[in-house]
Amino acid sequence: TLQTYVYPVFGDKSVATIDVVMVKKVLAPIWLTKNETAERVRGRVEKILAWATVHGYRTGDNPARWAGYLSEIFPKRAAVRKIQHHPALPYAELPQFMRLLKQAPGIGGWLMRFLILTATRTTEARAAEWSEIDLQEQVWSIPALRMKAARPHRVPLSEPAMEILRHMKAINDAYPTPSKYVFNGQTWGKHPSEAIMLALLKRIERTDIVPHGFRSTFRDFVAEKTDFPREVAEAALAHALQDKTEAAYQRGDYLEKRRELMTLWANFCMSG
Repeated sequence: TLQTYVYPVFGDKSVATIDVVMVKKVLAPIWLTKNETAERVRGRVEKILAWATVHGYRTGDNPARWAGYLSEIFPKRAAVRKIQHHPALPYAELPQFMRLLKQAPGIGGWLMRFLILTATRTTEARAAEWSEIDLQEQVWSIPALRMKAARPHRVPLSEPAMEILRHMKAINDAYPTPSKYVFNGQTWGKHPSEAIMLALLKRIERTDIVPHGFRSTFRDFVAEKTDFPREVAEAALAHALQDKTEAAYQRGDYLEKRRELMTLWANFCMSG
């Protein structure tokens, strides 16, 4: 397993230079798909680096350690079986992808950009209602009945997300019978289906990814390009905390911190 997964990444580098970024590079491609193998690889790397530390070949913490290190990056093994892997766009490609969406005709491009900017699930974005959105406060309040975890969720809206809403509002206000939905499908007054976004991905020849995968793109960006704590990122994705004790003490939803995060995310998205 070292030969197959580790050596191609570590190469002939000194054990003193091995850090958590390199360990993550080894494990990330196989943690969800070959979890048992990935855990064995992690354990072996941890053991080798521990030996190297004891014998004076390196100093500092062990980057292959689970508790406090890799546990902050990867889901627990018990949770991996429950995870459905959605093909996602690498975040480095996102600014160029957003520019492509901006040029796409039809409602699909507007909807997908809003989905990406808000890091919400497809069902939440497609069925967004004007009654849920406070344009003044720039907050989208999704009721519990429309959330996967059956808990209400507030989304701070960045300026690029607000631009999309203003455009949709102008279209809606121009109709004799305004729709309750922000985005309308082929039939006015009914929200679009996910097929609209899937058709768009097919047109631009990106059937290798799915709309839901942009949540993973967002999570990778937060983990690798920002210093925001894990709990803020998880709150942005409306994930329930797995740690029951931690969840019991969390009273707020980090709205203002998430506003900063979503502004940073939007600026990155629109930097292409």
